[in-house]
Amino acid sequence: MTIVRHDTKTRMSRAVIHNGVAYLCGQVAGPDARHGDIAEQTRSMLARVEALLDEVGSDREHLLSATVYLKEGHDVAAMNEVWDAWVPEGHAPARTCIVAPMPADELKVEITVTCAIKS
Repeated sequence: MTIVRHDTKTRMSRAVIHNGVAYLCGQVAGPDARHGDIAEQTRSMLARVEALLDEVGSDREHLLSATVYLKEGHDVAAMNEVWDAWVPEGHAPARTCIVAPMPADELKVEITVTCAIKS
């Protein structure tokens, strides 16, 4: 049984790969978008997810599951609009969306993703 940890620090790894599945750490908007609205933060966050997917050998068509955390429930429609444009047609992962506190006051959205590694 091989476990590969990607970019491991004291508290966490950015990704952990086991049996062809990658578990990505939570992603939030980049510093340049952290004071933007929910759409801007969601676009920035998903760009960071896509970059990490590429680093671990996966892509949006190999998403297995996603958990989206929203600071405010009323932001779900605007977040979904960005999400729906980002997920390739026919490749939607299993997804949960919940309202939860954010790790910083300016953040409006965070996501964790599990994906299959491309073979």
